[in-house]
Amino acid sequence: MTKLAVVIGGRGGIGAALVEALEQQGAYDRVISLSRQSDPAIDFTDIGSVERAAGWLAEQPGEIRLVIDATGFLHDDRFGPERSLRDLDPDHMSKAFLINAIGPAILMQHILPLLPRDGRSVFATLSARVGSISDNRLGGWHSYRASKAALNQLVRGASIELGRRRKEAVCVALHPGTVDTPLSQPFSKSGLDVRSAGEAADDILAVIDGLTAADTGGFFDHKGESIAF
Repeated sequence: MTKLAVVIGGRGGIGAALVEALEQQGAYDRVISLSRQSDPAIDFTDIGSVERAAGWLAEQPGEIRLVIDATGFLHDDRFGPERSLRDLDPDHMSKAFLINAIGPAILMQHILPLLPRDGRSVFATLSARVGSISDNRLGGWHSYRASKAALNQLVRGASIELGRRRKEAVCVALHPGTVDTPLSQPFSKSGLDVRSAGEAADDILAVIDGLTAADTGGFFDHKGESIAF
C-alpha cells in the first residue's frame, strides 16, 4: 500500500523544509504539501477549507501514515507579542487562537479519521515551549502562550479519542526550538540556539521516527525530551 505523508503549512519556513526533507529521505511514497496557496488550499481563516481539503485527501490512493501541522501565528504587521496585560487586544487574541488552536483542532477533527485503523501512524502539530503553563516564569506573550497551551490540551484530548480505535496511532505536540524563519526572526536574541529550517526539519523528523504509541498525547522538544504541560 502506498504510504502518504502530509504537511500542512508546506509553504512556510519549517513546513517547506519538512517537505524537502521527507522527499529526500524517501520513507514515504508520496509527500503532499497543503497550504493557503495549494490546490486544494488549507486556510484557517476559512475553516471550511479544512473539510474540503480533508475530503480531497480521502480520495487520494494510499494510506496516510504521517501528518505534520506546521502552521502557526506569532506576529504580523498589526500584532506582536504582548509585553504585559496592558497590551491585550481582543482582535489579536482571536487571531492567535484561530490560527494556533481552533484551526489545528478542526484539522484534527477531519484528518485523524483518515489515518489507517491498523499499524503505526503519526499526527504531529508544532507547538511551542512558551505554551507550557508550568514553564512560564517571565509572563508576557499572552496570546501566543495561551493559544499554544490550548493547542496542547486539544492534542491531549484528541489523542485519547484516537487511541480508542487506532491503537498504534500517535498524536503529539512538538516544540521545534528557535528556528531562523520569518515567524521567529524579530525575536531571536543573541545567545539563543537559533537553527536553520533544514536543521529543525531533520530534528523534528528524527523525533517523530522515535515515537511510539506510548508517547501519544505528549509534548516533546526537538531533542525528543518531554516538556511539562
